[in-house]
Amino acid sequence: MEVFFFLAVIVGVVLSMVRVLNEYERGVVFRLGRIEGAKGPGLIILVPILDKMVRVDLRTVTLDVPSQDIITRDNVTIKVNAVIYFKVVDPVQAVIEVENYLMATSKLSQTTLRSVVGQADLDTLLSSRDAINHKLQSILDSQTGPWGVKVSNVEVKQVDLPVEMQRAMAKQAEAERERRAKVISAEGEFEASIKLTAAAKNMESQPMSLQLRYLQTIQEMSTERATTTIVPFPIEILKFFTTEKKA
Repeated sequence: MEVFFFLAVIVGVVLSMVRVLNEYERGVVFRLGRIEGAKGPGLIILVPILDKMVRVDLRTVTLDVPSQDIITRDNVTIKVNAVIYFKVVDPVQAVIEVENYLMATSKLSQTTLRSVVGQADLDTLLSSRDAINHKLQSILDSQTGPWGVKVSNVEVKQVDLPVEMQRAMAKQAEAERERRAKVISAEGEFEASIKLTAAAKNMESQPMSLQLRYLQTIQEMSTERATTTIVPFPIEILKFFTTEKKA
């Protein structure tokens, strides 16, 4: 029995000494409370009782920032949420500089989102989303750098507007569409008037073209299904007979 007990103790000690870290993990080792550095991946040997190891995941973390009630610079109350992509680049700093880098990054992202969006007006937030995202990423990355955390990307996902603001924006968009339609119609009439003026000047210089246009109009009227066709009598024909009589 003593032999089996001794063997069990040895096996337990060996198992307590051995750690296996995956490729995306690092182990921050403390010996008697002093930092020894980051080790891994692969097999790690620890000194029992003296060594303590903290696992750190180096993969990119996707963090959802809850919706924040924010008042923009032009006094519009909105709700904004975002998503942040970050990862640990220095395991030692992530362990010794901050108690919980995940929670710290989450809280920091919420306050930064409220601060940055609150400094912009609504039109800028809706039209320049990329600039807002870049500003958020720059601020967060500079503040999480001392923790050994790299913020690679920030995306504002959704901007919820009040119902009254949505109605006002819908009316504004409708008015803008009507304005564009009127401008296009006016430009078309202006171009048509230029063409008609040029055609009238051409017919004035060529009287025969007016007669041809008159005959073409009669032909077009004759193809319709009207029972009665009124044909205007041109004055130019009377001038022809008057000229012949004087001769």
